[in-house]
Amino acid sequence: MSETPDPEVIELASKVFDLARTGEAEALAAYVDAGVPANLTNDKGDSLVMLAAYHGHAAAVSALLERGADADRANDRGQTPLAGAVFKGEDAVIRALLAGGANPESGTPSAVDTARMFGKADLLELFGAR
Repeated sequence: MSETPDPEVIELASKVFDLARTGEAEALAAYVDAGVPANLTNDKGDSLVMLAAYHGHAAAVSALLERGADADRANDRGQTPLAGAVFKGEDAVIRALLAGGANPESGTPSAVDTARMFGKADLLELFGAR
């Protein structure tokens, strides 16, 4: 009983994922306000927040979090947006995620683990980790 996905739905989802990757905060917000799930994920479990965070778009991250997206939603590999932002060195995204309730201890590796791995003492302090 497998249904074939509607090509129009696939096309819309692809467009929304591209908006997250390119940081189109206003357009993303409009799509979510119109009914696109704030926690939409792709075939790898990457959420819109994950894609926006990984590509360094703090305004898009904030817009999604303000609309109910889960700051700690891990992808299929257990990675969280915050750990991805630490890995990429995206300070504005890190702060946006923390302001949106992200937990530095979530995920595998966690943002704390990632900061330790890369010797980012300033982030460990920000996270309240030792």
